[in-house]
Amino acid sequence: MSSRKSNIVFQSALGALMEQFLRQKRAVGYRYEAGAYELKCFDRFLAREAPQDETLRRDTTRKWLARRPHESGARHQVRVSVVRQFAKFLLGLDHAAYVPEHSLAAKRIRRFSPHVFTHAEMQRLLLAADGFAPSALSPLRHLVIPEVFRLLYGCGFRIGEVLGLRAADVDLNRGVLTVRDGKFGKDRLVPPALPLVNRLRAFDAMIGKRPGRAFFFPSHHGGPWRPSSFQGLFRQMLFRSDIPFGGRGKGPRLHDLRHTFAVHTLLRWYREGADLDGKLAVLATYMGHSSVDGTQLYLHLTAELFPQITARTGAAFGDVIPRRAES
Repeated sequence: MSSRKSNIVFQSALGALMEQFLRQKRAVGYRYEAGAYELKCFDRFLAREAPQDETLRRDTTRKWLARRPHESGARHQVRVSVVRQFAKFLLGLDHAAYVPEHSLAAKRIRRFSPHVFTHAEMQRLLLAADGFAPSALSPLRHLVIPEVFRLLYGCGFRIGEVLGLRAADVDLNRGVLTVRDGKFGKDRLVPPALPLVNRLRAFDAMIGKRPGRAFFFPSHHGGPWRPSSFQGLFRQMLFRSDIPFGGRGKGPRLHDLRHTFAVHTLLRWYREGADLDGKLAVLATYMGHSSVDGTQLYLHLTAELFPQITARTGAAFGDVIPRRAES
Protein backbone atom coordinates (compact mmCIF):
# COMPACT_ATOMS: atom_id res chain seq x y z
CA MET A 1 0.00 0.00 0.00
CA SER A 2 1.40 3.39 -0.87
CA SER A 3 1.70 6.01 1.83
CA ARG A 4 -0.14 9.27 1.33
CA LYS A 5 0.57 12.66 2.84
CA SER A 6 -2.05 15.34 3.19
CA ASN A 7 -1.33 18.42 1.10
CA ILE A 8 -3.99 20.37 3.01
CA VAL A 9 -2.84 23.18 5.29
CA PHE A 10 -5.38 23.31 8.12
CA GLN A 11 -5.97 26.74 9.64
CA SER A 12 -8.38 26.39 12.57
CA ALA A 13 -7.57 25.75 16.23
CA LEU A 14 -8.50 22.10 15.58
CA GLY A 15 -6.32 21.92 12.49
CA ALA A 16 -3.57 19.79 14.04
CA LEU A 17 -6.14 17.24 15.18
CA MET A 18 -7.77 17.25 11.74
CA GLU A 19 -4.39 16.44 10.23
CA GLN A 20 -3.94 13.60 12.72
CA PHE A 21 -7.43 12.28 11.95
CA LEU A 22 -6.77 12.36 8.21
CA ARG A 23 -3.44 10.53 8.61
CA GLN A 24 -5.17 7.84 10.65
CA LYS A 25 -7.85 7.33 7.99
CA ARG A 26 -5.29 6.92 5.24
CA ALA A 27 -3.02 4.73 7.33
CA VAL A 28 -5.72 2.04 7.44
CA GLY A 29 -6.28 2.12 3.68
CA TYR A 30 -8.94 4.77 3.01
CA ARG A 31 -8.31 7.25 0.22
CA TYR A 32 -10.67 9.65 2.00
CA GLU A 33 -10.52 12.18 -0.82
CA ALA A 34 -14.10 13.43 -0.54
CA GLY A 35 -13.78 13.36 3.25
CA ALA A 36 -10.55 15.34 3.13
CA TYR A 37 -12.21 18.00 0.98
CA GLU A 38 -15.16 18.36 3.36
CA LEU A 39 -12.78 18.43 6.33
CA LYS A 40 -10.84 21.26 4.69
CA CYS A 41 -14.07 23.22 4.14
CA PHE A 42 -15.10 22.62 7.76
CA ASP A 43 -11.66 23.79 8.90
CA ARG A 44 -12.01 27.03 6.93
CA PHE A 45 -15.44 27.58 8.45
CA LEU A 46 -14.12 27.06 12.00
CA ALA A 47 -11.18 29.38 11.33
CA ARG A 48 -13.68 32.13 10.45
CA GLU A 49 -16.42 31.42 12.98
CA ALA A 50 -14.44 30.28 16.04
CA PRO A 51 -10.74 30.95 15.45
CA GLN A 52 -9.72 30.41 19.09
CA ASP A 53 -12.11 27.59 19.96
CA GLU A 54 -10.32 24.27 20.57
CA THR A 55 -13.54 22.36 21.22
CA LEU A 56 -16.13 21.15 18.74
CA ARG A 57 -19.22 22.99 19.94
CA ARG A 58 -22.80 22.08 19.14
CA ASP A 59 -23.97 25.49 17.91
CA THR A 60 -20.99 26.03 15.61
CA THR A 61 -21.10 22.51 14.24
CA ARG A 62 -24.82 22.56 13.55
CA LYS A 63 -24.45 25.89 11.77
CA TRP A 64 -21.93 24.29 9.42
CA LEU A 65 -24.09 21.22 8.91
CA ALA A 66 -27.31 23.09 8.07
CA ARG A 67 -28.42 21.86 4.66
CA ARG A 68 -27.73 24.41 1.96
CA PRO A 69 -30.12 25.46 -0.82
CA HIS A 70 -29.91 23.05 -3.75
CA GLU A 71 -27.49 20.77 -1.87
CA SER A 72 -28.02 17.14 -2.80
CA GLY A 73 -28.89 14.58 -0.17
CA ALA A 74 -25.73 12.65 -1.01
CA ARG A 75 -23.47 15.67 -0.47
CA HIS A 76 -25.18 16.54 2.81
CA GLN A 77 -24.79 12.97 4.04
CA VAL A 78 -21.06 13.11 3.32
CA ARG A 79 -20.68 16.34 5.29
CA VAL A 80 -22.54 14.98 8.31
CA SER A 81 -20.65 11.68 8.16
CA VAL A 82 -17.23 13.37 8.05
CA VAL A 83 -17.98 15.60 11.04
CA ARG A 84 -19.42 12.65 13.00
CA GLN A 85 -16.28 10.62 12.37
CA PHE A 86 -14.02 13.51 13.35
CA ALA A 87 -16.04 14.19 16.51
CA LYS A 88 -15.79 10.53 17.57
CA PHE A 89 -12.06 10.67 16.89
CA LEU A 90 -11.82 13.66 19.25
CA LEU A 91 -13.79 11.85 21.95
CA GLY A 92 -11.39 8.94 21.62
CA LEU A 93 -8.61 11.36 22.55
CA ASP A 94 -10.65 12.60 25.55
CA HIS A 95 -11.18 15.86 23.70
CA ALA A 96 -14.46 17.71 24.17
CA ALA A 97 -16.65 17.37 21.09
CA TYR A 98 -20.28 17.38 20.00
CA VAL A 99 -21.19 14.36 17.88
CA PRO A 100 -23.90 15.30 15.34
CA GLU A 101 -26.97 13.08 15.34
CA HIS A 102 -27.59 10.75 12.41
CA SER A 103 -30.98 12.41 11.95
CA LEU A 104 -29.30 15.61 10.74
CA ALA A 105 -28.35 13.97 7.46
CA ALA A 106 -30.73 14.36 4.54
CA LYS A 107 -32.64 11.22 3.69
CA ARG A 108 -31.51 9.47 0.54
CA ILE A 109 -33.17 6.49 -1.10
CA ARG A 110 -30.60 3.99 -2.32
CA ARG A 111 -31.48 2.02 -5.40
CA PHE A 112 -29.26 -0.66 -6.83
CA SER A 113 -30.43 -0.68 -10.42
CA PRO A 114 -27.56 -0.89 -12.89
CA HIS A 115 -28.08 -1.92 -16.47
CA VAL A 116 -27.00 -5.52 -16.90
CA PHE A 117 -26.26 -6.23 -20.53
CA THR A 118 -27.45 -9.44 -22.13
CA HIS A 119 -24.90 -11.73 -23.72
CA ALA A 120 -26.13 -10.64 -27.14
CA GLU A 121 -25.69 -6.97 -26.22
CA MET A 122 -22.16 -7.67 -25.00
CA GLN A 123 -21.31 -9.34 -28.30
CA ARG A 124 -22.49 -6.24 -30.15
CA LEU A 125 -20.59 -3.92 -27.81
CA LEU A 126 -17.32 -5.80 -28.20
CA LEU A 127 -17.80 -5.87 -31.96
CA ALA A 128 -18.21 -2.09 -31.81
CA ALA A 129 -15.03 -1.84 -29.73
CA ASP A 130 -13.18 -3.75 -32.44
CA GLY A 131 -14.42 -1.30 -35.07
CA PHE A 132 -12.46 1.80 -34.02
CA ALA A 133 -9.77 2.88 -36.47
CA PRO A 134 -6.53 4.67 -35.59
CA SER A 135 -6.52 8.45 -35.85
CA ALA A 136 -3.84 11.11 -36.11
CA LEU A 137 -4.38 12.13 -32.49
CA SER A 138 -4.69 8.56 -31.24
CA PRO A 139 -2.64 6.20 -33.41
CA LEU A 140 -2.89 3.28 -30.94
CA ARG A 141 -6.56 3.44 -30.07
CA HIS A 142 -7.55 0.60 -32.41
CA LEU A 143 -5.24 -1.63 -30.37
CA VAL A 144 -6.06 -0.30 -26.91
CA ILE A 145 -9.85 0.01 -27.01
CA PRO A 146 -10.75 -3.65 -27.69
CA GLU A 147 -8.55 -4.94 -24.86
CA VAL A 148 -9.64 -2.34 -22.30
CA PHE A 149 -13.32 -3.13 -22.84
CA ARG A 150 -12.67 -6.87 -22.69
CA LEU A 151 -10.94 -6.42 -19.34
CA LEU A 152 -13.83 -4.33 -18.00
CA TYR A 153 -16.33 -7.03 -18.92
CA GLY A 154 -14.14 -10.11 -18.61
CA CYS A 155 -12.69 -9.31 -15.17
CA GLY A 156 -15.07 -6.74 -13.68
CA PHE A 157 -12.37 -4.09 -13.36
CA ARG A 158 -13.04 -0.47 -12.58
CA ILE A 159 -11.97 1.76 -15.47
CA GLY A 160 -9.28 3.49 -13.41
CA GLU A 161 -7.78 0.14 -12.47
CA VAL A 162 -7.35 -0.88 -16.10
CA LEU A 163 -5.98 2.45 -17.30
CA GLY A 164 -3.58 2.56 -14.34
CA LEU A 165 -1.92 -0.77 -15.14
CA ARG A 166 1.83 -0.53 -15.71
CA ALA A 167 3.81 -2.93 -17.87
CA ALA A 168 5.31 -4.49 -14.72
CA ASP A 169 1.80 -5.14 -13.36
CA VAL A 170 0.92 -7.43 -16.26
CA ASP A 171 2.60 -10.82 -15.88
CA LEU A 172 1.82 -12.51 -19.18
CA ASN A 173 3.84 -15.60 -18.32
CA ARG A 174 1.73 -16.46 -15.29
CA GLY A 175 -1.38 -14.79 -16.68
CA VAL A 176 -1.90 -12.50 -13.65
CA LEU A 177 -2.60 -8.76 -13.45
CA THR A 178 -1.71 -6.79 -10.31
CA VAL A 179 -4.02 -3.95 -9.34
CA ARG A 180 -2.05 -1.61 -7.11
CA ASP A 181 -3.57 0.72 -4.56
CA GLY A 182 -7.17 -0.10 -5.51
CA LYS A 183 -10.34 1.54 -4.23
CA PHE A 184 -9.76 0.48 -0.63
CA GLY A 185 -6.02 1.12 -0.75
CA LYS A 186 -5.11 -2.53 -1.29
CA ASP A 187 -3.30 -4.44 -4.00
CA ARG A 188 -4.92 -7.52 -5.52
CA LEU A 189 -4.06 -10.18 -8.08
CA VAL A 190 -6.50 -10.82 -10.93
CA PRO A 191 -6.08 -13.81 -13.27
CA PRO A 192 -8.03 -13.25 -16.51
CA ALA A 193 -9.32 -16.20 -18.54
CA LEU A 194 -6.75 -17.73 -20.87
CA PRO A 195 -8.30 -16.38 -24.11
CA LEU A 196 -8.04 -12.86 -22.68
CA VAL A 197 -4.45 -13.46 -21.55
CA ASN A 198 -3.60 -14.56 -25.09
CA ARG A 199 -5.13 -11.36 -26.47
CA LEU A 200 -3.02 -9.31 -24.04
CA ARG A 201 0.10 -11.19 -25.16
CA ALA A 202 -0.66 -10.32 -28.77
CA PHE A 203 -1.31 -6.68 -27.81
CA ASP A 204 1.96 -6.49 -25.86
CA ALA A 205 3.88 -7.89 -28.82
CA MET A 206 2.41 -5.21 -31.11
CA ILE A 207 3.25 -2.38 -28.69
CA GLY A 208 6.82 -3.62 -28.25
CA LYS A 209 9.32 -3.66 -25.41
CA ARG A 210 9.03 -0.86 -22.82
CA PRO A 211 10.14 -0.18 -19.25
CA GLY A 212 8.18 -1.66 -16.35
CA ARG A 213 6.93 1.77 -15.27
CA ALA A 214 5.37 2.45 -18.67
CA PHE A 215 1.60 2.28 -18.88
CA PHE A 216 0.44 -1.00 -20.32
CA PHE A 217 -2.25 0.85 -22.32
CA PRO A 218 -0.41 3.99 -23.46
CA SER A 219 -2.07 7.07 -24.85
CA HIS A 220 -0.60 8.93 -27.82
CA HIS A 221 1.86 10.75 -25.52
CA GLY A 222 2.83 7.62 -23.59
CA GLY A 223 0.93 8.57 -20.45
CA PRO A 224 -2.35 7.09 -19.20
CA TRP A 225 -5.69 7.41 -20.94
CA ARG A 226 -8.28 9.54 -19.18
CA PRO A 227 -11.37 7.68 -17.92
CA SER A 228 -13.53 10.40 -19.49
CA SER A 229 -12.20 9.40 -22.92
CA PHE A 230 -13.60 5.92 -22.42
CA GLN A 231 -16.90 7.33 -21.24
CA GLY A 232 -17.23 9.00 -24.63
CA LEU A 233 -16.09 5.91 -26.52
CA PHE A 234 -18.60 3.81 -24.60
CA ARG A 235 -21.48 6.04 -25.68
CA GLN A 236 -20.35 5.71 -29.29
CA MET A 237 -20.36 1.93 -28.82
CA LEU A 238 -23.90 2.01 -27.44
CA PHE A 239 -25.05 3.94 -30.51
CA ARG A 240 -23.29 1.55 -32.89
CA SER A 241 -24.80 -1.42 -31.02
CA ASP A 242 -28.40 -0.08 -31.15
CA ILE A 243 -28.55 0.03 -27.34
CA PRO A 244 -30.58 3.06 -26.15
CA PHE A 245 -28.80 5.58 -23.94
CA GLY A 246 -31.09 7.33 -21.47
CA GLY A 247 -28.89 10.35 -20.93
CA ARG A 248 -26.48 11.52 -18.27
CA GLY A 249 -27.25 9.94 -14.92
CA LYS A 250 -29.60 7.37 -16.45
CA GLY A 251 -27.27 5.07 -18.31
CA PRO A 252 -26.27 2.58 -19.36
CA ARG A 253 -22.99 3.60 -17.76
CA LEU A 254 -19.46 2.38 -18.40
CA HIS A 255 -19.41 1.03 -14.82
CA ASP A 256 -22.34 -1.23 -15.72
CA LEU A 257 -19.88 -3.52 -17.48
CA ARG A 258 -18.53 -4.35 -14.02
CA HIS A 259 -22.04 -5.15 -12.78
CA THR A 260 -22.64 -7.25 -15.88
CA PHE A 261 -19.49 -9.25 -15.21
CA ALA A 262 -20.67 -10.04 -11.66
CA VAL A 263 -24.18 -11.11 -12.70
CA HIS A 264 -22.98 -13.18 -15.64
CA THR A 265 -20.40 -14.87 -13.38
CA LEU A 266 -23.04 -15.79 -10.79
CA LEU A 267 -25.33 -17.05 -13.53
CA ARG A 268 -22.57 -19.24 -14.97
CA TRP A 269 -21.75 -20.66 -11.54
CA TYR A 270 -25.41 -21.41 -10.94
CA ARG A 271 -25.67 -23.26 -14.23
CA GLU A 272 -22.53 -25.22 -13.32
CA GLY A 273 -24.15 -26.25 -10.02
CA ALA A 274 -21.68 -24.33 -7.87
CA ASP A 275 -22.31 -23.34 -4.24
CA LEU A 276 -23.24 -19.69 -4.78
CA ASP A 277 -22.98 -18.87 -1.08
CA GLY A 278 -19.42 -20.15 -0.94
CA LYS A 279 -18.52 -18.44 -4.19
CA LEU A 280 -19.45 -14.97 -2.94
CA ALA A 281 -16.16 -14.54 -1.08
CA VAL A 282 -14.27 -15.56 -4.23
CA LEU A 283 -16.15 -12.99 -6.31
CA ALA A 284 -15.68 -10.28 -3.66
CA THR A 285 -11.92 -10.85 -3.61
CA TYR A 286 -11.66 -10.99 -7.40
CA MET A 287 -13.56 -7.71 -7.80
CA GLY A 288 -11.76 -5.92 -4.97
CA HIS A 289 -14.74 -5.49 -2.65
CA SER A 290 -13.97 -4.78 0.99
CA SER A 291 -16.47 -7.46 2.09
CA VAL A 292 -19.13 -9.78 0.66
CA ASP A 293 -21.86 -7.28 1.59
CA GLY A 294 -21.52 -5.33 -1.65
CA THR A 295 -21.15 -8.52 -3.66
CA GLN A 296 -24.32 -10.00 -2.21
CA LEU A 297 -26.33 -7.27 -3.93
CA TYR A 298 -25.52 -9.05 -7.18
CA LEU A 299 -27.40 -12.11 -5.91
CA HIS A 300 -30.55 -10.00 -5.64
CA LEU A 301 -29.97 -8.56 -9.08
CA THR A 302 -29.30 -11.96 -10.61
CA ALA A 303 -32.48 -13.35 -9.07
CA GLU A 304 -34.54 -10.44 -10.44
CA LEU A 305 -33.16 -10.82 -13.96
CA PHE A 306 -33.28 -14.62 -13.97
CA PRO A 307 -36.27 -15.62 -11.78
CA GLN A 308 -35.85 -19.25 -12.77
CA ILE A 309 -32.89 -19.35 -10.41
CA THR A 310 -35.00 -18.81 -7.29
CA ALA A 311 -37.70 -21.08 -8.68
CA ARG A 312 -35.33 -23.98 -9.28
CA THR A 313 -32.69 -23.71 -6.54
CA GLY A 314 -34.92 -24.52 -3.56
CA ALA A 315 -33.23 -27.18 -1.47
CA ALA A 316 -29.95 -26.80 -3.30
CA PHE A 317 -29.31 -23.21 -2.27
CA GLY A 318 -31.96 -22.47 0.35
CA ASP A 319 -31.90 -18.80 1.30
CA VAL A 320 -28.68 -17.92 -0.49
CA ILE A 321 -30.66 -15.38 -2.51
CA PRO A 322 -32.75 -13.61 0.17
CA ARG A 323 -35.56 -11.27 -0.59
CA ARG A 324 -34.62 -7.64 -0.95
CA ALA A 325 -35.98 -5.48 1.84
CA GLU A 326 -38.75 -3.15 0.80
CA SER A 327 -37.85 0.52 0.92
